[in-house]
Amino acid sequence: MSLFGKSGVAVSAFLLGGVAVGALVLGPQFAPSADADPITIEAPRGAPLSFADLIERVGPAVVSVNVRGEQVVGNGGSDQLLERFRGIPGFEDFLERRREEERENGPETRETRALGSGFFISADGFAVTNHHVIDGATEIQLVMSDGTELDAELIGADPETDLAVVKVTDSGTFPYVEFEKADKVRVGDWVVALGNPFGLGGTATAGIVSADGRDITGSNYTDFLQIDASINRGNSGGPTFDLNGRVIGVNTQILSPTGGSVGIGFAIPAELAISVTNELIETGKVSRGWLGVSISNFTEEFAEALDVKDGKGALVGDVSDGSPADKAGIRRSDVIVSLNGTKIENADQLTRRVGQLRVGSQNEFVLLRRGKEVKLNVTIAERTESALASLNGTARPGNEPGPDTEEDEETGQLGLALAPLDSAARERLGLDDDEDGLVIRTMSDDSPFASLGATEGLAILEVNGKTLETKADFDAAIQSARDAGKEQVLVAVRSPNGTGFATVDITEDDD
Repeated sequence: MSLFGKSGVAVSAFLLGGVAVGALVLGPQFAPSADADPITIEAPRGAPLSFADLIERVGPAVVSVNVRGEQVVGNGGSDQLLERFRGIPGFEDFLERRREEERENGPETRETRALGSGFFISADGFAVTNHHVIDGATEIQLVMSDGTELDAELIGADPETDLAVVKVTDSGTFPYVEFEKADKVRVGDWVVALGNPFGLGGTATAGIVSADGRDITGSNYTDFLQIDASINRGNSGGPTFDLNGRVIGVNTQILSPTGGSVGIGFAIPAELAISVTNELIETGKVSRGWLGVSISNFTEEFAEALDVKDGKGALVGDVSDGSPADKAGIRRSDVIVSLNGTKIENADQLTRRVGQLRVGSQNEFVLLRRGKEVKLNVTIAERTESALASLNGTARPGNEPGPDTEEDEETGQLGLALAPLDSAARERLGLDDDEDGLVIRTMSDDSPFASLGATEGLAILEVNGKTLETKADFDAAIQSARDAGKEQVLVAVRSPNGTGFATVDITEDDD
């Protein structure tokens, strides 16, 4: 078991099409043109005998997305070849000439083409597709079901959710569909997917919602719908409809060992797509809320060590100086269990919820601090690259212990020789000058810390939420847990990459 890593099952996730080459701010709601109505259809009861009426009605609003782009092919290529084949007569001279040409004329590029899918969401030509479909595009063309070709321009794109909005450049009135605004999607509901798989043009497939709340790519901001309606490469950006002809999801990925459909596809849910596309239309970009903490899942094992009943929530590791969390009083080892009255099950859920908060809004966080409930009001800031870098920006690589002293080498509880943090260790580990903790100077092979992946030079900051200033503090914390009948304690360990948590077995007798 590694203290800071995690293991998982390796799978292959495929983006379905595209160019080969923090809070969602719920801003002003985009209103489609008033001179036309969205397409809808009366859903039949139970399983329909045919989807033909539905497809006939919504099909005209679905488009193929043709994209042209440019890919750099000569950037550094001759330099790499020159190093590899240096010394070969003739060939080396050829590569030298090619490298000089690249420096004089710039890198070589080639045109790329890609196909995807999309759909109109307004009568005046706004359409939704995936970010990865139009990424790097120099030209975008929408092709309607009747073959009409329409030039379009990019309005805005959001890589985090893989959504983009484009708009037809010529004026006109276009058939359009609506997102399902109510959260009515249930596992087992019938769905119909439309799109442009493999460039074949308008293709319809049907199936059911297989699951919801899927986290399949490590995305911080999307809980995907899983559907078994067949979708393939080129379906990216196309809609998945319910039986009322409303869009419940935007197709984005498949899970497949072959690259083709095996009945496991994923769609961005309508609730998220609505907020993202509204903001893209209004501002051309998406702003996200930022709390300023590093977090991990609060597990049942952690809860048992702290005498907490429910092992759910997000455990705070590091708090960025000057961040919303810091200003509100959130501390390391706090467990965030509720946000604005909604329970927080894990770290991923908290990240998504914070990402959806309006920048500048005030929100109630409920947390557990040493087993006691604390309520704090936090004013959310905007997530930026500089804000994200502030958490661990001062840490330096390496885990070298500090200067040797005779006292440092004395082995104590759990096979550890510990020494208080000094200024050099704090700088190396990215800690503030006033932070307390103990550096691991030496560690016996049979120490329970060794089995967790800890190494000499790391620092133990807390045991069961109690800050450590001296070795006596560490010994007292371990003995207090043993006296209480505990077999494990929760420790906060600092590396140059940040603070991690683990439970440590304390049942072994000391020598």
